[in-house]
Amino acid sequence: MTHTEQLGVSTAPTDGSSAGRWTGSPQPSSAEEWLARAREVSDILIVDAVDRDRANLTPHAEVRLLKDSGLVTLLGPVAHGGGGQSWEIAYQVIRVVARGDGSIGQLLGYHYLWAWAARLVATDEQIAAVEELYTRNNFLFGGAVNPRDSDLSVREDGEELVFSGHKSFSTGGEVADLTVLEGVLEGTETHIFAIVPTSQPGIVFGGDWDNLGQRLTESGSVEIRQVRVPWSDAAGFVGKVFQPLVYNTLNVPAIQLVFTNFYLGITQGALETAAEYTRSSTRAWPYGGDNKERATDEWYLLEGYGQLQSKLWADEAIADRAGAEISRVLHEPREDLTPRRRGEIAVLIAAAKLRAIEDGLETTSKIYEFTGARASANAVGLDIFWRNLRTHSLHDPAAYKKREVGQYVLLNEVPEPSWYT
Repeated sequence: MTHTEQLGVSTAPTDGSSAGRWTGSPQPSSAEEWLARAREVSDILIVDAVDRDRANLTPHAEVRLLKDSGLVTLLGPVAHGGGGQSWEIAYQVIRVVARGDGSIGQLLGYHYLWAWAARLVATDEQIAAVEELYTRNNFLFGGAVNPRDSDLSVREDGEELVFSGHKSFSTGGEVADLTVLEGVLEGTETHIFAIVPTSQPGIVFGGDWDNLGQRLTESGSVEIRQVRVPWSDAAGFVGKVFQPLVYNTLNVPAIQLVFTNFYLGITQGALETAAEYTRSSTRAWPYGGDNKERATDEWYLLEGYGQLQSKLWADEAIADRAGAEISRVLHEPREDLTPRRRGEIAVLIAAAKLRAIEDGLETTSKIYEFTGARASANAVGLDIFWRNLRTHSLHDPAAYKKREVGQYVLLNEVPEPSWYT
């Protein structure tokens, strides 16, 4: 049995509110139908998002929901039962799901990136094997690739590679069927990516993810203990030599736009939830000299919601433009991408991310001014949106994104590829 065949481990189904929901229903076939399916998932998630956040349990049922809905294989080849959709639609799906639960939007977005990792760096044969594997089995990806930690150590043992080390963050954790590993071959500066089954003795999760927000992303630490991979599964290597392309470096812009879209989804969820609370529960202010009967007649509330919604629509527009741009090159022949084109896309994504963070943080804080003091009750749960956005937006400093955009504007320079650009 080959290592690729060995990756075909199965996971037991988990219970959840999605059980049987789409049984007998045809899989969505158009972009509009996939977005409608994502809205169904989002509507399920938003109902008890606060309760699930507080329980902070491993999100088995939530992942079952993603799998049952078909969203996990949205980018997978149609020939293997996947949706065959573009990255432009995947980004919008991430945003819609995050509107219901930011954590689950992140899990799905990271999955899309890691499922595409084979296309980014692997050989044609490896790409075909990985895409068939995960699509046919409806597998979810996670990744132990936090570049702020020391790289995993990779040693050569005959025709096998042995990965070892520690990562502080590993989004997907125990709910991932497949995990992407990255390390440096001992005695060299050669980075090696490989995809391995998550359920094995050599992958030990710390169970220590207990942060302010994005609590259901299974992003805690992981120990990699002597995980063996055949040399033939080292992504992109032919005869133990890597075949580099500019296309290989799209992983960072692609996932930075994943971030942007689940930030926008979180903000949308915050605005919708606050608006519903204002309509149903906020009282007009009786001491202003321009007394209104209903809160929805208050001029400052109408103006305030108008300002926040206008910013969100503008942010979504630049994110959609960036999504269309990077989707185009992600689906074009890999050899066609130039460093300049890659850099221009990275700058546009940096600008989109900046707006999503700054306007999102303003929205998730300011909604309290438009809902009133009683909305600060824990039972209302408006804090989940700020906590989720604040937590993940610390992933890498926004100041460096501002600098990248500024260098492009003033100096016509595009950023050099790095782990964060």
